[in-house]
Amino acid sequence: MSSEQSKAEHGTASQTRAHTGPETGSRADLHTGPSVNKPAITVRRARTSDVASVRGLLDGYVSQGILLDKATVTLYEDIQEFWVAERDEDGRVIGCGALHVMWEDLAEVRTLAVDLAIKGAGVGHQVLDKLLQTARWLGVRRVFCLTFEVDFFAAHGFTEIGETPVDGDVYSELLRSYDEGVAEFLGLERVKPNTLGNSRMLLHL
Repeated sequence: MSSEQSKAEHGTASQTRAHTGPETGSRADLHTGPSVNKPAITVRRARTSDVASVRGLLDGYVSQGILLDKATVTLYEDIQEFWVAERDEDGRVIGCGALHVMWEDLAEVRTLAVDLAIKGAGVGHQVLDKLLQTARWLGVRRVFCLTFEVDFFAAHGFTEIGETPVDGDVYSELLRSYDEGVAEFLGLERVKPNTLGNSRMLLHL
């Protein structure tokens, strides 16, 4: 992913219940702050029935030029990589994010987006926390993102990087991938227009 990184909100959760394992959902009780109503949410694995909601979340960012568009068929193909934030009050999906494994010790956060109406409520932070928890459970040691939201990811320990953080052998193997996000990770010339203005960031778990 790339410009697929969302312009996620910067709020923080005032109270979070303990996370469960990556196979199940986790709850976050977010109390009302001074300016943003913070809903109680459950972060859970996405299902195929969530694709329409994920599509709606992404469209708001695509229309603003923040995210690149993704075909709906691609969302279905990748749904097993996604987690969604579901509002407890009405079951509405108000956030999403995906973790794409690229190599034995390397994964990428992709398609992190929240409902624009609740930006600042901490939902994006909760989704990212779950993605990082999943990365640890999978045995991944490094997580990459390509994003406009440097401060948001820095709050979780990500730091900006320059060169692609893999050795020559792994680089050669990754070149075999047909995944556009991997091409963006490698900085291939053909996808440079997709990554303009984005920062490359990496987290060591």
